[in-house]
Amino acid sequence: MNYNVDERGYYGEFGGAFIPEMMYPNVKELGDNYLKILSDKKFRDEFHSLLKHYVGRPSPLFFASRLSSFHNTKIFLKREDLNHTGAHKINNTVGQILIAKRLDKSRIIAETGAGQHGVATATVCALMGMKCVVYMGQTDIERQSPNVLRMKMLGAEVVAVTSGNKTLKDATNEAIRDWISNPADTYYIIGSVVGPHPYPDLVTRLQAVISEEMQLQVKEVSGKEVPDYIIACIGGGSNAIGSFYHYLNNKHVKLIAV
Repeated sequence: MNYNVDERGYYGEFGGAFIPEMMYPNVKELGDNYLKILSDKKFRDEFHSLLKHYVGRPSPLFFASRLSSFHNTKIFLKREDLNHTGAHKINNTVGQILIAKRLDKSRIIAETGAGQHGVATATVCALMGMKCVVYMGQTDIERQSPNVLRMKMLGAEVVAVTSGNKTLKDATNEAIRDWISNPADTYYIIGSVVGPHPYPDLVTRLQAVISEEMQLQVKEVSGKEVPDYIIACIGGGSNAIGSFYHYLNNKHVKLIAV
């Protein structure tokens, strides 16, 4: 199995970009440019500088001694919760807002469920002085009011979505409608490894900084070249693929997504 995407945007038989025709120019613009931007030295220098000085990377790999003793093994925690804004989501939004700038976009839209991606998007928009609109289901707004307050404090407009189940899927639909209506100046920051190509590959490459750091940290804290297992929670997939990326083809490491 080749875990990397091919030039058509497929992972094996899955993938591609099945989207409304009116959305095609937006996605094609990103697809035509993202690899060139990601490989550009100026982009990489700015991205890693922000990760270090703004996000606070590298995040520590912490030996959880009491948990390890309880399970009679050695357990290390990759502390993504210590990043600025409290989650791994900021890795991706920092990278994508730099891409948006290079594509000459001035307005950012995003969808959010629990609110962490919305907060991370609002944060980088405040950093770069760009307009931010976050779509969020009405049900999620009521459940996640602290994150809604944080987004508004950072200057984002939070749009309540009242269609469907009033949750993440419906917020995504509204964000896509917005993007179709505002193709010239708007960039859509997707927060998970979902959506049309190139988003799954783009988010993966930006979040891969997690496993990139682990390659050095594992040896430093454990003396082993690689871990026996990597366990990661998986919802939209950005945390899991970021943690797994540099070990995907290593048969000595067992990968467990929960």
